[in-house]
Amino acid sequence: MKLSRKKLPKPWGQLILPKKFGGKQKEKIGEIWFRPPKGVTPDLLIKYLFTSEKLSIQVHPNDRQARRKGLPSGKEECWYILDAEPDAVLGIGLTKEVSATKLHAAVACGQIEQLMDWKPAKKGDLFYIPAGTIHAIGPGITLIEIQQNSDMTYRLYDYGRPRELHLEDALSVASPAPYDLKNYSETVFDQSMQLIDGPHFRLFQIVGDDHNILRNVVAGEWQVVPVEGQITARGKKIGPGECGLCTKASEIDLSRNRKALIACSMK
Repeated sequence: MKLSRKKLPKPWGQLILPKKFGGKQKEKIGEIWFRPPKGVTPDLLIKYLFTSEKLSIQVHPNDRQARRKGLPSGKEECWYILDAEPDAVLGIGLTKEVSATKLHAAVACGQIEQLMDWKPAKKGDLFYIPAGTIHAIGPGITLIEIQQNSDMTYRLYDYGRPRELHLEDALSVASPAPYDLKNYSETVFDQSMQLIDGPHFRLFQIVGDDHNILRNVVAGEWQVVPVEGQITARGKKIGPGECGLCTKASEIDLSRNRKALIACSMK
């Protein structure tokens, strides 16, 4: 099935989106979500993000921590960078490991931004963000985010914007340590490959009609996001800027695909 698109205004979003999303907007759009019909609850949520300013410094809980709050799951995610300005950066983890006390003091004094490890971002970069990773996305970036279907976000710092912070909850789940670079990779633009093999989802980059990489993968669901070309999922045509959902890899037709991301939940 084809999922519906939902545009979300954000203070850090962009007024000019790619043509496939309508070009010039009346207000800053930061995210585009893909939502299923009523009564269908996918395991995964896929979004496009467009940034003109830094996003809040935030952290997500894992499944165990989320269930203590009465929610079904935590939130692990990954970022596939589609475009980035020359000076674009991502804040992922800290420059060095600190004590919980020092992290608390940095948050209380508004100095958490200086502790963040701001990494250069470029087209083709892929970052997996485990739960507990302190992170922020900088300006000038367009990316696709694949995540567990949860919007449980704890903000540590928001640059003075008048939005709610969640300091106690954030500090209780945050890892005060550097990012593990084994969770980073550079994609090869013209090659089909498995990008993520995580506990909650796998992510594949498929070039052309290469079905081989999807064979023998047992999954709960499949979501397809064409980057170039077109895919058919359960008989529905899915083009760039759209997302499709199906239950089997055999329901995905790649005959008109040029390049796509395909995510599957591990259940």
